[in-house]
Amino acid sequence: MSKQALIIIDIQNDYFPGGKWALEGADQAADNAARLLAAARQQGDLVVHVRHEFDSADAPFFAPGTPGAAIHSKVEPLAGEPVVLKHKVNAFLGTDLERTLDQHGVEALTIVGSMSHMCIDAATRAAADLGYAVTVAHDACATLPLEFDGKQVAAAQVHGSAMAALAFAYAKVVKTDELLKG
Repeated sequence: MSKQALIIIDIQNDYFPGGKWALEGADQAADNAARLLAAARQQGDLVVHVRHEFDSADAPFFAPGTPGAAIHSKVEPLAGEPVVLKHKVNAFLGTDLERTLDQHGVEALTIVGSMSHMCIDAATRAAADLGYAVTVAHDACATLPLEFDGKQVAAAQVHGSAMAALAFAYAKVVKTDELLKG
């Protein structure tokens, strides 16, 4: 059996109601991520928290040193759990995430967090390209509505499109309950 890791990406305060960039379904996604986090800890799997900060204090969200950039209490790291700070969409770009995974002999990842169409998509694709077996718990991810070419795209469609693309060639995409029943 390959060594597993749970990667929790950008479940940070600014993405929750009252934050600077609230996502649809952030609370429900974080609740599912917290269930997976508890299971990973119980199984002794590596847990890596990824936290985004922009380089500028005038960033629209995740400004350095602000409460909004902090990891949400539902998935707070325990002492000894690695926390990777990133400044780009891709959690592997310019960080020590790959080195951390390799140091622990990790071969398979479960990825959860936000935003489905951005950081989850980028990390999943990068992880697959690096040779990791990747699973995404789609109901432990959240996003927001977008606009393209003058048309509004609902958050559920943004999320569904991102998950469909990942499931096509990059990852196994499943519900939290499926992962928890093993």
